[in-house]
Amino acid sequence: MVFLPPNFKTVNMSEMKCIYDIMLQYSERHPEQKIALSGKIGKNKWNEYTPQQYIKTANELSCALLAKGIAKGDKVAVISTNRPEWTIMQMAVLQIGAILVPIYPTITAEDYQFILQHSEAKLVLLEGEIVMRKVQSVAANIPNLKDIYTFADRKEYPYLDQLIALGRENYDETKLRMARSANSENDCAMIIYTSGTTGTPKGVMLSHHNIMSQIRNLKQIPSPWSKKGLSFLPLCHAYENMIVLLYQYLGMTVYYVSNLATIAEAMREVHPTMMTAVPRVLEKFYEKIEASGKAKTGAARSIFEWAVKIALQYNIEPEDRSAVYNMLHKLADKLVYSKIRKGLGAENFDILVSGAASLKPQLCSFFSAIGMPVFEGYGMTETSPVIAVSCREKYGREANTVGFPLGGVDVAITKEGEIICRGHNVMMGYYKNEEQTNAIIDESGWLHTGDMGRFTERGQLVITGRLKNIFKTSMGKYVNPQIIEEKMSQSKYIDQIVVVGENQKFVAALIIPDFSAIKDWCESEKIIYLHPKEMIDNLNVKSLIKSEIDKYNKELSKTENVMKFELLADEWTQENGLLTPTLKVKRNKISKKYADVIQKMFADHQ
Repeated sequence: MVFLPPNFKTVNMSEMKCIYDIMLQYSERHPEQKIALSGKIGKNKWNEYTPQQYIKTANELSCALLAKGIAKGDKVAVISTNRPEWTIMQMAVLQIGAILVPIYPTITAEDYQFILQHSEAKLVLLEGEIVMRKVQSVAANIPNLKDIYTFADRKEYPYLDQLIALGRENYDETKLRMARSANSENDCAMIIYTSGTTGTPKGVMLSHHNIMSQIRNLKQIPSPWSKKGLSFLPLCHAYENMIVLLYQYLGMTVYYVSNLATIAEAMREVHPTMMTAVPRVLEKFYEKIEASGKAKTGAARSIFEWAVKIALQYNIEPEDRSAVYNMLHKLADKLVYSKIRKGLGAENFDILVSGAASLKPQLCSFFSAIGMPVFEGYGMTETSPVIAVSCREKYGREANTVGFPLGGVDVAITKEGEIICRGHNVMMGYYKNEEQTNAIIDESGWLHTGDMGRFTERGQLVITGRLKNIFKTSMGKYVNPQIIEEKMSQSKYIDQIVVVGENQKFVAALIIPDFSAIKDWCESEKIIYLHPKEMIDNLNVKSLIKSEIDKYNKELSKTENVMKFELLADEWTQENGLLTPTLKVKRNKISKKYADVIQKMFADHQ
C-alpha cells in the first residue's frame, strides 16, 4: 500500500524552457541589477560580471566551442571550485546544445579517468595545479578527450582567456542562434556523476526541463527583497548548481567562494541575504559562535550563555511561542543575536537552506532564533535534486522534517517504508546504464530513493534512514543505524559516529570525539588536556562519553542501545577517502579500515 500526502499546486511552467534562458533574460527581467556574478580574487578584490559581460563572455565561449568542433550532444567537462567562470562556461556549453559534465575537484586520478572516459568528454576546463597533474597522468588513457584547458595560464595547456579570444575571433551570432533554436527543453543538459559511496560512479542525466521545473516550483520560497546569494558548496553537486541557477532566475547577485576557510570573511564583505549549507558547516559556525561567547568574562559571558539557551528553545511557528518567550527573545536579540548577525555579515538575512544530511534540531532552532531562518530540503542527484523542501506555509518549516513535497512531485511511502517519487524531477536515466536505470525507476515511473521515511500528520516528510544501511543483529532484530547516530550526535562531545553490529548480539559504535568540547570540559574539571591521541585513552574522557551514550540510550529501544564504543583520534575526510564530496560517511570503507577495532569490540563481549 502507498500513502500520498496532500500536494501543493504546481507553479505555472510555461515561461523559460532552457537553462541558458535564465542568462539571456537576466537584464530584461531584472534591469535594476548591476552585478550578476562575482568571485573573490586574492584577499580583498572581487571579480564582477555585469549581466551584459556575463552574456558576452558566455557567447564568446560558445563560439569558441563551436570553432573547436563541439556540437550538439557532445560533452564538455568542468573541474573547478566555485567561481563566476564556472557558471559562464555552463551557459556557454548548454546554449549550443552540448552537455555539461561537472566534476568534483577533490577526487582521484582514477575517478577522473573513469568519468572523462565514460562520459566521452571531448574538452575539459580545469582549475588548479593538483587537478591538472591528476588529469595529465591519465590523459593518454582517454582517447575521446581532445582538448584540455586550464582556468589560469599554467604554461602547459591553453587557458580560458585564450579560449575566449578564440571565440571572439570566430564570433558568429547567426550560428549561435541556430544552435539555440535546435535545442529542446527535453534535451539532456548535464551528466552529473554520483559520488560513489558504494561503488562505481553513475552518470545521472538531467534535462533542461528537470532543472527549470525545480526552479519554477522553488521561486516563491525566497523573499522578493533577497538579492545576494552566497555560493560555496561545490557547483558540481546538483543541489548547489540548481540553487545558483535559482539565484539568477530571481535576479540575485551570486557571490562565489572557492575556499571553505574564507566563508566567514566573504559573508562580512558581501552581506548575503541567502545561502546554502550542509549540517557540518552549520555545526562549525555554531562552534565558533559558542567559542566567542566563552571568550567573554563576567556579566557579558552570562548574558551570552543565557541568550544561547533562549535560542535553543526557539519554536519555528509563532503560535508555538509564548508571550513571555517572545519578550525574552526580543531582549536576547537586542543584546546578543544582533551582534552575532553583524559579526557574520548577516544583518539582513532571508533564508539559510540546509541539505545533504540531517540537521540537529537544536541547530535549526538556534539559527532561526538569531535571525538566519533555516529551511531544510531533501533529494538526490537522480531527482534534480529536490524531492521535498521547507516552505513559508503554516508548519511548512518544522524541525526534524524536510518540509512538504515539491510542487508537481508525487511522494509516497511503500509498505517497506521506502520513499518513492515521480514527477518533473525524475532524471532521464543513468548514462549508458539501462540496467541500473530500470533498477531505480519502476514501470510506473516511480523512482525508488533507497531512503526510508514517513509523513507527519501535517504531511511533512521525515527521513528515517537508508534501507541498505539497516542491519540485523544475531538476535534477529533489525537496527537502523542512522536513528542511533542522529540521537548520539546531539551530544556536544561527539563529533562523528558510525554504528555497527550486523550479525552481532548488540550494537556498538566508532566515535570521534569533539576535541574542542573535550578540551573545554577538561579545563572545567581541572584535567590536563593532552593530544587527542592521548585523550581517547583517558579514563575520565571515556567516562564522559559513556555518560553521554547512557543518556541518549534511554531515548532508544533496548535493541538500539549502544553497548560498546571505541574512541578514535582520526579524522574522516574526503582526502582520506572516508567521506564523499557531499560529506557523507562511506560506511563500507570505515568498516574495512577499522575491522580490527570492530572485531575487538565484539570479541570482548563474547
